[in-house]
This record gives sequence, C-alpha cells and structure tokens, in this order.
Amino acid sequence: MASNPVPAIRVMSDIELEEMLAKQKLQRSMFWRLLPLLRPVRHFVLGAVLAEIVLVTLVFARPLLIEQVIDHGLVRDLTGAYSLDTHILAWVLAGMCVSWAGRFGLAGVSQYLSGSAAIRLLNSLRVSVFNHVQHLSVGYFDRTKSGRIVSRIDRDVDALEPLLIQGPPEFLSAMLRSVLAGILLWLTSPVLFFSLASIIPLLLLSTWLFKYLAQSNYARVAENRARFTAHLVETVAGVRMIKQTGQEDSNRDRYRVLIRDFINALIRNTLMSGWFTHFTSILTTLGMMLLIVFGGREVALGHISFGQMAASMFYVFMFLGPLQELGDLFERYINGVASAQRIFLMLDTQAEIRDPEQPQPFEDIRGEVEFKDVVFSYHPEAINPVIRNLNLKVNAGEVLAIVGPTGHGKSTLVQLLTRFYEVQGGAVLVDGKDVKSVSQHALRRHVGVVLQDNVLFSGSILDNLRLARPGASEAELIAAAEALGVHDIISRLPHGYHTEVGALGSHLSHGQRQLVCLVRAYLADPTILILDEATSAVDIQTERKIQHALRRLCEGRTAIIIAHRLATIRDADRIAVIREGQVVEQGAHNALMQQGGHYAELYHAYEAGQEF
Repeated sequence: MASNPVPAIRVMSDIELEEMLAKQKLQRSMFWRLLPLLRPVRHFVLGAVLAEIVLVTLVFARPLLIEQVIDHGLVRDLTGAYSLDTHILAWVLAGMCVSWAGRFGLAGVSQYLSGSAAIRLLNSLRVSVFNHVQHLSVGYFDRTKSGRIVSRIDRDVDALEPLLIQGPPEFLSAMLRSVLAGILLWLTSPVLFFSLASIIPLLLLSTWLFKYLAQSNYARVAENRARFTAHLVETVAGVRMIKQTGQEDSNRDRYRVLIRDFINALIRNTLMSGWFTHFTSILTTLGMMLLIVFGGREVALGHISFGQMAASMFYVFMFLGPLQELGDLFERYINGVASAQRIFLMLDTQAEIRDPEQPQPFEDIRGEVEFKDVVFSYHPEAINPVIRNLNLKVNAGEVLAIVGPTGHGKSTLVQLLTRFYEVQGGAVLVDGKDVKSVSQHALRRHVGVVLQDNVLFSGSILDNLRLARPGASEAELIAAAEALGVHDIISRLPHGYHTEVGALGSHLSHGQRQLVCLVRAYLADPTILILDEATSAVDIQTERKIQHALRRLCEGRTAIIIAHRLATIRDADRIAVIREGQVVEQGAHNALMQQGGHYAELYHAYEAGQEF
C-alpha cells in the first residue's frame, strides 16, 4: 500500500516573509504616514513653499509687462505711423529685470531651504530606521537577508527625498501657475478659458490611468532592486567561500539574472508609463491651436487687444505647462510611495522578544541557571521541536560542559538563556527568576557569550576592548590582557594594541580574534559566562593559550562550555550530554566514561578522529 505523499510546503518570497513578520501588507496608503515626517522640517518646507509662491508671482509679471508694451508702449501719431513710448519701455524693462533677478535669487533660496530640509529629514529617518532595526529580535535577522535591510536604509530612504522635499514646493508651484493662468484667462476672455478647459477631462483621465499603471510597476522595480542588492551584500560577506568552492561564474550568472530582472521591470515600467509626458505635450499643442483659433476670432471681433492676445499665449503655456511637469511629479510620487511602503513595512515589524512592562530587579545575582521543562522550535509549527521538555540546572559558580551531536540543540540553549529567542514551553531561570520577567539589557549585562566566530568591528584592538568597558584606560585594558596571559601575543602584532583588526577582524588570525574576544569578555565581568565552541579551528599552541585564558576567565563565575573538542572539557565540574533536545546523561568525565553510555561513545569517536 502506497504511503500518503507529504504535502509540499510553499516557500514564501522575501517580500511575503517580510509581510508576515510585520503582520501588514505592503500595498497600503502612505499619505498619512508620510505627512508626520515633515513636521520637524516644516519651517524649511514652509519657507520653500513661500519662495515658490513669490516665484510664481514674478513669473506672471512678465506677460502683464509685455501686454503693456504692446497695447500702450506703441503710440500711433496723426500720420498713422507707430512710435515707441520710451518711458513705458523703461518701466517695463526695469520690471523685467526685477522679475528675472527675483527669480534667480529666490530660486537659490528655495534650493537652500529644500536641501536643508532634505538633509535633516533623511538623516533623521535613517537614524530612526537604524535604531528600529537594532531593537528587532535576532529572529528577524536570521530570516531576513541583510542586503534587503541595507536597501531599506539606503536606497529606499534616498527615494523619499524627491517626494517629501522637492515634491510639495514644485507641486504647489505647478498648481498655482495653472490656477492663476486660468483665472487670468477668464478675466481676459471667458471664451479662451472654456476652450482650454475642454481638455481638462482628458488630463484627469490620463493622470488616473498613469497612476494605475505605474504604481504596481514601481513596487516591482523596487523589489527587484532590493534582490540584487541583497545578493551583492551576501557575496561580499561570503567572498571567501565563493572563491574556495570556485563558484565565481555561477554566482556572477545569478547576479546577472537578478540585474536582468531589474532591467526588464524598469523597461516594462517605462513602456507602461512613458507615454504620459508625450500625451501632455499633445495636450499643450492642442491648447495652443485652440488659442490661435479662438483668440484670433476674439481679436477680430474687438473683444480683446493684441497685447491681451500675446499675454494669453503666456497664460496658455502656464496653464498647460504644469501638465508636462505632472509626469515627473507623479513618477516621484509613485516611486517614493513604493519605497515608503517598504520602509514602513520594516518600521511596523515589532520585536518578537519584548521586555515586561514592569521588569523585576536583576542585580547582584549569584549565577544559578536552570532550564525547566523547556520546549522550543525555531518554527513554531514544526512537528519535532529542537528542545523537548529539557531539564538542566547549573549551580552558581559551577563549570558545566554541554556536549552532543551537531544539530541536537546545544547552541540553542545559548539563544534561550540570552533571550535571543523565547521558549514555547517551560521556563529559563536565573537565580530562580524567569528571564522573561527581567529586562533584556539587565539580563545580557550579566551573561557573557564567546562564540566560535565572534565579531570584531573595524578599528584597533583597543577600540574593540573598549566595547566591553567604554571608560577604561589603555593601562586597564592591557592589564586585563596580562591577567588572561595573552599580552605577549597581542604585543607581537605589528602595532601591538593599536593594530587595526580590519572588517570583522579579517587582519587577525582566528585564534587571535578569539583571544581578543576572551579579553573583552573578561572586561565585561559577567556573572554567567557561555563559551560556544570557543576553542575550535585553532592550532595546538593557540589552544593552550585559550585554555589558560578560559581557566582564568571561569574563576569565580558560572560557566557553560559547549564544545566538540571533548579533550578541552574533561576538567569541567560536570558534563551534560544532549541528544534530540533532551539531557540524556550528566556527570563528571571519569564517571561518564565508566558508564559507557552516550558520552563514552562520543569520546571514543572523537579520539578515533583526532589528528596529532
């Protein structure tokens, strides 16, 4: 009898995963979310808006002055000849000079105010997004590509500047020019106004169609841009592995596919929305044709003068000119909204691990740790949890080693004790207090972690040591290294403690990075110390240095050591063996070896595979 097939699990796309984490949909109205962003720079934006209003006023002075020259500057004498009234001409030229000078001056002021607002707003938004990202739980970073996070803070924030800063003054200017031109056309000749007003329904229809076609396309363009940015960031982070495995060509081909998808989305967007600018040009041409036909008729009937006809030509350009600008303005709006939707999707994502409203005090702890009936799975809906009803107690000041096969939950205990993840059942206790009842900052101040691949930040060794104790002097930092017996190794580096470690500590060997991290942990002086594979992948000489530093580091504090190299944990006070998320054995090294159980099996396997 055939077994029932296992239903296939649909893999969510990156954006679907982000929507799930945020518990929101991407396609949402952004107007009321974007408006508060302008509040801190409202004075700059208001100044730019006022400058644009004055600029529009100066623009409308020119056709009025030209009208005066044509209608009153040309004087007909008794013989029928025309002469130029130099007095009127002088005033018109002076007015034109003032108009142009005012335009140039106010344009500079408007650019300065808009630029100042942009710098302040975008920097503030970047800091807000960065701060929000820092406070998200570790689970978010485990499930979200780092390149997508970088794309939000970088490209998406930049895309808001044309929308939030340049957009409002330019949109207001366009609307003012169009409205004022319409009013002046009405005052000059209602016939001319209504002839031009007949094309407005076409404009509204095309604007709606443009927005409908372009909005989804811009979201697709932004998503494809985030994808190749994420791939680029991952390539930079994993360049050694790519080179080691000879995957440069396949990785390049993958990047080429992502770029091709982005270009195709960009071309599709252009094809579907590029017609708008050309259509508005046709409307402008149509408006000029209507002006010539109806304006000539009005002049012939004596309803308007030649000067008014000339001024009306300017009004037509000012009435229809903003129509051509609307394409660019709508493009900025839709592009900015697409980026804003992605930014707010991240800002709406809340940390999964939160502090209690009234955290319990967590000072002067002894360091007793207990895992009580703990159940945990990285995927809550998984059938088999990683940790299953695990019970384990570590006495204050005890050195406990945890061993077991890979993937059976050893390192997960570190994530639960530090509250990077939350248990789904049972409790993790420190001195009898549930870690959920205290603040994360207070908990992690008393729990130090040294991992197999600890992170060093760009800067000197001293800079990295000061992360644990910012106010320490150079002498105090060196004294800590001497106490752990690693001063001689650091001193032999090219510039000693002032040696630049490079990005992620790339200028140091693995063992040197581990020693720096141990000194950093010593300076933090945690009550509970966790060492997760801290001695793996180092040479024997460096391992001896690390072992000496570890013994000194573990003195007077609770220590939990997770290791595959079993020879390094034989001196532990107690050893716990974890298999399939449960503690199956506990005891000292010799006692466990005599039992001949799981630990003895692991140790013999380790000895058989050990290379001397």
